[in-house]
Amino acid sequence: MRGDEEWGSIPGLVRDAAGRYGDREAVAEGRTRLSYTELGEQVERAAAACLASGVEPGDRVAIWAPNTLDWIVSALGAVTAGAVLVPLNTRFKGTEAAYILQRSRAKLLFVTGTFLGTSYVASLRRSDVELPHLETVVVLADSAPQDYVTWKEFLVRGERIPRVEVRARADAIAPEDPSDIIYTSGTTGRPKGAVITHAQTLRCYAIWSELAGLREGDRYLIVNPFFHTFGYKAGIIACLMRGATMVPQPVFNVDTALANIAAERISVLPGPPTLHQSLLDHPSRAAHDLSALRLVVTGAAVVPLRLVERLRTELHISTVLTAYGLSEASGIVTMCRRGDPAEVIATTSGRAIPGTEIRVLAEPGSPGEVLVRGFHVMRGYFEDPDTTSATLTPDGWLRTGDVGVLDGAGNLRITDRIKDMFIVGGFNAYPAEIEQLLGLHPDVADVAVIGVPDPRLGEVGKAYAVRRPGTTVTADDLIAWARREMANFKVPRSVEFVTELPRNAGGKVLKGELRGM
Repeated sequence: MRGDEEWGSIPGLVRDAAGRYGDREAVAEGRTRLSYTELGEQVERAAAACLASGVEPGDRVAIWAPNTLDWIVSALGAVTAGAVLVPLNTRFKGTEAAYILQRSRAKLLFVTGTFLGTSYVASLRRSDVELPHLETVVVLADSAPQDYVTWKEFLVRGERIPRVEVRARADAIAPEDPSDIIYTSGTTGRPKGAVITHAQTLRCYAIWSELAGLREGDRYLIVNPFFHTFGYKAGIIACLMRGATMVPQPVFNVDTALANIAAERISVLPGPPTLHQSLLDHPSRAAHDLSALRLVVTGAAVVPLRLVERLRTELHISTVLTAYGLSEASGIVTMCRRGDPAEVIATTSGRAIPGTEIRVLAEPGSPGEVLVRGFHVMRGYFEDPDTTSATLTPDGWLRTGDVGVLDGAGNLRITDRIKDMFIVGGFNAYPAEIEQLLGLHPDVADVAVIGVPDPRLGEVGKAYAVRRPGTTVTADDLIAWARREMANFKVPRSVEFVTELPRNAGGKVLKGELRGM
């Protein structure tokens, strides 16, 4: 059954989950435990408060907060009221957040009080960006500045709205209505907002849940940020579909993750490869009971083959899968299938999901730009026809900006971003491929490669590497090793060791920061 046909809209899914899973635990956050029935009621209260605050169908409602129960309730409440959700990156500074609030003309904002020592409210006020469309700011805390409202005060507003009115608003949402605008990380300049519909979201994550094998009663540690398509949709939406328990974790910290996995009997742990690598390498791993873990889905970066093998042998995780997606395609394009060999899982991102076509602009087996077409490709960028027409071809193909290779079985291997490729004496060098090879070195825990200017060859590779704990590998060692393992033009000419690589919240290495170094 297709997700869009079964539920019609995200509010339809929330209501169905409340009825279907009832007393089953929906969210576990510290001492707070919420059943599916209670979650459904809380979402309706938040939706009523949105109606009382003047939110109309199609209005944009933004949320700037870490992974918490409040995020789940306020976001689903806004969408139930017919709003289009605009999630903001928790790493943004006030000016960056204000830019998106201004571009999306958000009418209401849910914002956390203080997170990681930063007052988001103060940071937004300091930005000095005019926000004439922003009518209400709800602070997800017990206190708020004078012209803002607290979460409790906001919910009280909704008490005068009859339940039947909230239901009628939710029932009026059509599958093809936009459900969210996901602003991309803006690697090519200003962030752009990909518009995704209810139908696209439901159809994609019903497929994701089926391919991953998510089941009722699974306990899912959601470390991937909710503001990211993957955290919100492969996390919250997928759990609602399957009756799994959501355990939100606001900050990625290995000690907290280990404690959560043991205490909450976590069975499902998606996240970037660095998360799984740091769990495996943690000195006190053996002190925690990780035996409930059964499903890992990873992606967003190079996945070392040894990582897949270690997850299977050391942690006895039965299902390890890789996937590839981007915001402009609702977050999912390809995925491995259960039962795929370890090598396919480590070296590719799997095959196209049902209803998707993939094309690589190159000879078979050679790297070229990846194009995607299917039901899940965005409508376009929000109010940005020029960038939309540069990204979507007239016959519906999305130009991903990623470079990849398709094998004979249809598995896609992403080799790089077009802009990350560099040319060494006339040869195209793809950093992701070089990183995959360097990652096989036994003393390398993490690695990223960029192109740097060279007077003789035009550009050459430079590697930033993180040593495994207790090892003393030198730059000369690694370069000599690389000369034996890869073509000469791919060998980095210099190596700089760092304690960690700069990454965005989705786990992708910030190559711009490395270039700046």
